[in-house]
Amino acid sequence: MKSSLIRQNDNFWDNAFRGFFTPFGYESSEKGIMRTDIKEDGENYVMEIDIPGFKKEDINIDLKNGYVTISAEKSDKEENDKYLRKERYVSFSRSYYVGDNLTEEDFKAKYENGVLELQFPKEKETKETNKKILIA
Repeated sequence: MKSSLIRQNDNFWDNAFRGFFTPFGYESSEKGIMRTDIKEDGENYVMEIDIPGFKKEDINIDLKNGYVTISAEKSDKEENDKYLRKERYVSFSRSYYVGDNLTEEDFKAKYENGVLELQFPKEKETKETNKKILIA
């Protein structure tokens, strides 16, 4: 009986404060994570991604099959700690299509004041030309 009471109370308090500590217009805090602005800067695109509360060592940027994936993970857990409830472990990931012709050398990244700035060149348009195939 005691465990079901704790479970009911947890749901009550979770539901009661769900919107209180989250930005206006978001149902849960997860939807506000990694908000991204993308702008053009001459020949480049610049992405500004909100990742507050992380160190740059906690953030990974991977490029695969034309997608850049940004992930961030941290945990304050100690080996000998015994938690009854753990909500401060955080792991997020988001992918963006950037084009098939870019390599990791094309990207410049910096992280400052909780904002990851990722700059990369616009994908160059390939011009289609008609080519004739000769019949032998």
